[in-house]
Amino acid sequence: MRWLRGALLVPPAIALAGALGWAGLALWFDGPAARPLAGALAAGVVVGALALLILVRPMRRALGAVLVLWLAVLGWWLRIPPRADRDWQPDVARVATADMHGDVVTIHNVRDFDYRSETDFTERWEDRTYDLSRLRGADLFLSFWGPTLIAHTILSWEFDEGKPLAISIETRKERGEEYSALRGFFRQYELYYVVADERDVVRLRTNYRGERVFLYRLRGSPELARRLLVSYLEQINRLAQTPRWYNALTHNCTTTIRFHAQQAAVRNPLDWRLFANGRADELLYERGDIDRSVPLAALRARSDITAKARAADQDARFADLIREGIPSRPDPRR
Repeated sequence: MRWLRGALLVPPAIALAGALGWAGLALWFDGPAARPLAGALAAGVVVGALALLILVRPMRRALGAVLVLWLAVLGWWLRIPPRADRDWQPDVARVATADMHGDVVTIHNVRDFDYRSETDFTERWEDRTYDLSRLRGADLFLSFWGPTLIAHTILSWEFDEGKPLAISIETRKERGEEYSALRGFFRQYELYYVVADERDVVRLRTNYRGERVFLYRLRGSPELARRLLVSYLEQINRLAQTPRWYNALTHNCTTTIRFHAQQAAVRNPLDWRLFANGRADELLYERGDIDRSVPLAALRARSDITAKARAADQDARFADLIREGIPSRPDPRR
């Protein structure tokens, strides 16, 4: 039965290795700015924990000591405060806010940049007013830059009159800072809501970053779309007062949408495709939240707006042009 005992030890050993690895990386990424000191602390915690496991007996006492050490790192990490006063990149320098008075919403700092390249642009921040009683519904953009299992998600709200309002949940990067998927799991980036014109936030991806973008019309009543938008705007106002950390697992572009959907009383059970969000359209298709009149493969082909967005470019009718030929929004009554 030794093999059985050994097998039973594998899961806790993996969990222990993962916990120590996380503690070391947390100290390396989020510890002192001086890299040698951060590296020394990270190595000290990992080596010290291993020494306890080897030298201290009985094993439960060693495990208790390692747990105390790990909890100390966790407690320190959770107390690292996000900030709003860093030297931000120009495209995330301003924070949006919303004034809501009944059906009328005025949003400050809506981004509508004029791009010549990804990094060369003319800044344009606007105040825009929307009538929530004129909402038609919400749409979802999926943007792929490489791996097909992972995508960036953007929600956009359509109105009877005026341009759609797009909101993209992203990291707020400092000047000279690049996004790292690994760093995204730690306290490296503040959470940021890009409130923008579609011609800004979508065209940036299709025309200047070379990404492939799909657009899906979401099933749901105008009232549901309104609750979802209000949830977003309330969070945007909270972030303007109190910054929060972005996290690639718990507070990213898709898991945060699920939070807002729950706030809007939308049934949204947890599913692995919320994390492998490149398959989000498959999940929505199974749940009937996007058009199901054609097979999913055909729907994807019709929903690919990349070429249309590149052709529309700076056209003032950008939002209308990218929707030509897109399957209609499913009837919320069905």
